[in-house]
Amino acid sequence: MLPHPGFVDRTRIALPATETQNACMQRFEPDEQTLQALQARVGRVHLRQRLGMERVYEHRLFGQGRNFFHIENWRALRPLVHVLLGLALLGGRSRRNARRIRVRHNHIALERLPAAFEGFTLLHISDLHLDIAPDFPHVLAAAVRDLEYDVCVLTGDYRAETFGPCEPALEGLRQLRTSLDREVYAVLGNHDSIRMVPAMEQMGIRMLMNEHVALERDGQHIYLAGIDDPHYFRADNLEKTADSIPDDVVSILLSHSPEIYRSAAHAEFNVVLCGHTHGGQICLPGGIALVCNVSCSRKYCKGAWRYLAMHGYTSVGSGACVADIRLNCPPEITLHHLHAG
Repeated sequence: MLPHPGFVDRTRIALPATETQNACMQRFEPDEQTLQALQARVGRVHLRQRLGMERVYEHRLFGQGRNFFHIENWRALRPLVHVLLGLALLGGRSRRNARRIRVRHNHIALERLPAAFEGFTLLHISDLHLDIAPDFPHVLAAAVRDLEYDVCVLTGDYRAETFGPCEPALEGLRQLRTSLDREVYAVLGNHDSIRMVPAMEQMGIRMLMNEHVALERDGQHIYLAGIDDPHYFRADNLEKTADSIPDDVVSILLSHSPEIYRSAAHAEFNVVLCGHTHGGQICLPGGIALVCNVSCSRKYCKGAWRYLAMHGYTSVGSGACVADIRLNCPPEITLHHLHAG
């Protein structure tokens, strides 16, 4: 449940719309109760900053964030991709590929893992883009329905666009939530609005907004932390997230993007789980990505990796971005199994 909301100075929170907004970019405007819940959840300053950045920057093609060019905001790209794939006779195949979700297993050996957490399994779903197609929430729900795991973690990008209404993505998330029979923890991605947080928590999804929780089993604990989007909105705050996590405990960080891997390692997280890259989504044979859309080395953009003592895993995502297609890069959901190292 959300904390009891405090007073909100609406004159400070409400911001004027930019001139570039138009009817096709209509947004969900939070009511007074939603604003109060958000302020109680993340704090007045974080809320003002996030809402302000969303209003001014959320649909920009150039500038803002860690990359100069944001391919997901290039609106002419979608029809171009469909035309090129159609000419190559790959249109139908690439769309079918986007619905063939694979289940991957990743085993992580941790030196200080409490005995009670041996075999503890996290179901990791990333880059869902649930409103990319009407049937996709049903496809994803079917893929997770019979899996065995202890908790589920979502690493952002629930909406297909980076702007506009949130309700279609939230409705898709409601459909998916009925197939998740364990606790669910989540962070926001660069496609997501902070306005989505109250609705997501009402579904029983615990949002981690630069904060952490202790997971308990037989009196023993590991810590699960999550940061707000570090890629586009640069709203992450690792100091706030990790400062009160005890030393010498196992800690797992959820981040939408792998781009914070250095800071996460030096903050002494044992594991970071992320997504954002889609593994390229459209790849050459052999899975060679044409674009990864991040400002870090490609070795951190797909699958399991290590940096110093920290384990990392970057999901290629379960959904599709820009266009409802996949080529030489199957979508995935991942089961991370923890073991004593």
